[in-house]
Amino acid sequence: MKMINFKHFFYVISVLFVFVSCDKDSLTEELLDNQKNELLQESQLLDDETTSRAGLKPIGSGVMMQAFYWDVPGGGNWWNTVRGKVQSWSNAGIDAIWLPPASKAQNGPFSMGYDPFDFYDFGEFNQMGSTETRFGSRTELVSLIDRAHNYGLSVIADIVLNHNSGGDSEYNVFTNSNTYTDYQPMSNKFDRSQYDFHPNDYHSNDSGAFGGFPDLCHHKSYVQDWLWKRSNSVAKYYKNTMKFDGWRFDYVKGFEPWVAKEFRNSAGGFGVGEYWDGNVNTLKWWTDNAQMSAFDFACYYKMKDAFVGGNLNALNGDMLWKRNASRAVTFVANHDTDEIYTNKLLAYAYILTHEGYPAIFYRDYEEWLNKNKMNNLIWIHNNLAGGNTTNLWTDNDEYIAKRNGGGGKPGLIVYINNSNSWKERWIQTNWSSQQIKDYTGNSSWQPTTQSGQWVKIQAPPKSYSVWSLKFY
Repeated sequence: MKMINFKHFFYVISVLFVFVSCDKDSLTEELLDNQKNELLQESQLLDDETTSRAGLKPIGSGVMMQAFYWDVPGGGNWWNTVRGKVQSWSNAGIDAIWLPPASKAQNGPFSMGYDPFDFYDFGEFNQMGSTETRFGSRTELVSLIDRAHNYGLSVIADIVLNHNSGGDSEYNVFTNSNTYTDYQPMSNKFDRSQYDFHPNDYHSNDSGAFGGFPDLCHHKSYVQDWLWKRSNSVAKYYKNTMKFDGWRFDYVKGFEPWVAKEFRNSAGGFGVGEYWDGNVNTLKWWTDNAQMSAFDFACYYKMKDAFVGGNLNALNGDMLWKRNASRAVTFVANHDTDEIYTNKLLAYAYILTHEGYPAIFYRDYEEWLNKNKMNNLIWIHNNLAGGNTTNLWTDNDEYIAKRNGGGGKPGLIVYINNSNSWKERWIQTNWSSQQIKDYTGNSSWQPTTQSGQWVKIQAPPKSYSVWSLKFY
């Protein structure tokens, strides 16, 4: 997902050079210790930037799985359900799983977690109507995370920083009325009061509030301390104690980009924000300022126009992955949005052959779409889809694009056909006088490219084909 920071790289090399080239007697023990400590710290920075614990697949090397949907079955069994799938997901080419908000929320056993009450109760304290969360107990969550790590998968926590819910009523001097802003969680961590929400003695509001919930004030030092600065802050506790590997920040429109940036920087790990906006300029602004990825809603809405609206020309529109692929998490559906209800597999063929870090939706993979075809597209993404993208042909019904190869991957040509009949076209590849084939199996052709790199390819109706050198 990120390029190596060469300043860090050359610093590490220079320190190593000192170690191997200098006579030990010429350096004081204190200097050696300082250099060793600095090297370790710099190495940790590199580890944080690559966002991978030892033994895990690097995030972005494969595909993310959104491991839940809205109103998953209650009863405290969801962590066990997901635990039972991580091995097969890893084998299919998934590199990270995104879990729902894991801590106790106001609606206890019924909550999907987006109304957070106690950031430190993962299903162990009897409050808000239950001990376990909707998803299970702390023990079951830890077991899931451990198993995911055993199979090389990173685990991404869904973090709700904008608002809280479930506080008791107290008289609020800033509103001259009673507000539900008195939080005394049983974990005895991060108690909150009217001074920690808007309005308060610092200011009346920030970027946005949500649903009438008490809106956290991230400018207050007490809130910052508990969210990311303390040694047992939410960020550090999730990363170091619960062993989460990254962050999906909910409703980042509700606070300034520096909040998510500071939270992520305090503990390291992968970060992606939910900035729900189809304006690519706004998405680019947020990723630049937050210094992390965002879900590519610009791509999502262009795909909706293409595959639901029936005009593939929409795929020529601007998207975050076209601005900065290393900051774009592409998706076809999630727990909030599932509007690409026709030709959904074609949309997956698009994101799994193009740049960006693709995320797939649990129900699409496990319930609604053909899992064999989804696994085939994941394999294509992980093994063929390298290099930048060149558009080769677009009209109302057809879309053809080329990945030019790179990163040890040969590249590919994807042909999406939204018409009701077979289509074929001559296109120019990067390969001269070499045999290619369709790795989806939708076409049996195995043509040889001309010396000028031209070749004829085809795609079936309401389907797609993906072509590359005949290596496999």
